[in-house]
Amino acid sequence: MRIRFSHSRPRPRPHSQALTAAVAIALLATATAACDSTPAATSNSGADQTLALSILGTPNSFDPAQLIEGQQTYVWDSIFDTLLLQDNKGELHPGAAQSWSYSKDGRTLTLKIRQGMKFSSGDPVDANAVKATLDRIHSTPGQSQLSLAAVSSVEAPDASTVVIRLKQPDASLLLSLSTAPGVIGDPKTMANKSTALNPVGSGPYTLDTKSTVNGSVYVLNRRNDYWNKKAYPFKTVKIRVITDPTASANALKAGQTNSGTIDPSQVSAIKAAGFRITHVEATAGAYLVLGDRTGSKLKPLGDLRVRKAINMAFDRQKIVQQILQGSGKATDQLFNPKGGAYDAALDKMYPFDVAGAKKLLAEAGYPKGFSVTMPSLVFTKSFEPIFTQALGDIGIKVTWEPVPAQQSTTAVSSGKYPMYLIVDGLSSDPGMTRSFYSPTGFRNVFHSTDPKLTKLLGQAAQELDPAKSAGIYREINEFGVENAWLTPVFYIGTDWATKKGITYLGDGSATMATIRQFGVAGSAQSGG
Repeated sequence: MRIRFSHSRPRPRPHSQALTAAVAIALLATATAACDSTPAATSNSGADQTLALSILGTPNSFDPAQLIEGQQTYVWDSIFDTLLLQDNKGELHPGAAQSWSYSKDGRTLTLKIRQGMKFSSGDPVDANAVKATLDRIHSTPGQSQLSLAAVSSVEAPDASTVVIRLKQPDASLLLSLSTAPGVIGDPKTMANKSTALNPVGSGPYTLDTKSTVNGSVYVLNRRNDYWNKKAYPFKTVKIRVITDPTASANALKAGQTNSGTIDPSQVSAIKAAGFRITHVEATAGAYLVLGDRTGSKLKPLGDLRVRKAINMAFDRQKIVQQILQGSGKATDQLFNPKGGAYDAALDKMYPFDVAGAKKLLAEAGYPKGFSVTMPSLVFTKSFEPIFTQALGDIGIKVTWEPVPAQQSTTAVSSGKYPMYLIVDGLSSDPGMTRSFYSPTGFRNVFHSTDPKLTKLLGQAAQELDPAKSAGIYREINEFGVENAWLTPVFYIGTDWATKKGITYLGDGSATMATIRQFGVAGSAQSGG
């Protein structure tokens, strides 16, 4: 077995065009696809088939407390079971937890765990294993830890019952339990160093360590004793890490893979080669975060007129057509266009208007504009000229300060930069809200607050009815757009290519990557 984990993120080739970089960014930033919690194929037509998939991101570890989301999820979600599952529309269904219920005050969540489940080692997957995993994730720094911030304790009163007690209601917790924070690790081994490379799994596949080469290819063999085996029609899954879009297209043509994402410029050629193309309009977004909303470091940003002027500086539609070649969508808002928080009316809030933007800057006391320094990150470099020119046209001079790839996270979170450009994968409405609008959110670097927003955040946390919570998230979205907390510019789309006999089931509604999003063409499929 040759496995060694790499901690660096793939870098686009220096000569790449912005479009090629956009595809790579979108795929690294997000797991673009939807998933289906019921069988993708219920016939035997896929019993001996292999799904050969290419991704751009290398898993950093298989330690349940260190899992990162993105295309890496294709690998670890196949190895680990999750308490809940999402369908193609992002709606929740039973997973390892066959049922759940909240107390009236929303501060106690009780999960009933399926009986008879087993780890790949043969040991039982039970309430004790769930408690041990949640405790480890809750107490260990990592991407998933913040999602369990409201948890005060986890109890396992019997082998099939888990009780999660919360400090305060957290309506986003259920969705979190369908992603990395909801995986189930083996209590005996998950803290061992060996788990990072060779985990004992609870999911539908085991990692074939003899055929796996970390950073290159991951071979997964389906378990015959998995409780939800019928949801996984592929006996073998081979996941290749290919960081260059052109190389990904060549791998499809050569038959090394039968599914993968491609650059829009390759669509015609790949389609002619016999592949089916499925276009997902939005998988990631490019956002200029106007973080210093009180003007503590950059006084102009404390003025709403300045922030609105920045929003008016971009010809969003032209950028999508010329830079992304139409593979994307112009936007004035943050949230996934397939989600409940999205409001099409908000996209009319800031029409492209250079003269109007200059007028607002003058009214705010900056007739000659001002200067700002922003971090130049590995995934923003290709887009920086666009933002430099647009801001320069209204009098804002931008200086880009190079930041090493390994320091990107700390540079943005340090508070050094009053505004910064990011390209982020789309997440759920609760996830985007937590990251950008919560006072402790990762993207709310200056911990901005507002009485109206604070009230809305409290309402969203306590509302367990999805239909009602969608309305609250739309209000949060409206608040963010009207107060110009950031400048969304465009969504990046993705094109999936699948060989005859394989179908891609996602449309962008759900944002977690899973093998369940691939089905066998011509077989019975259901969406429940």
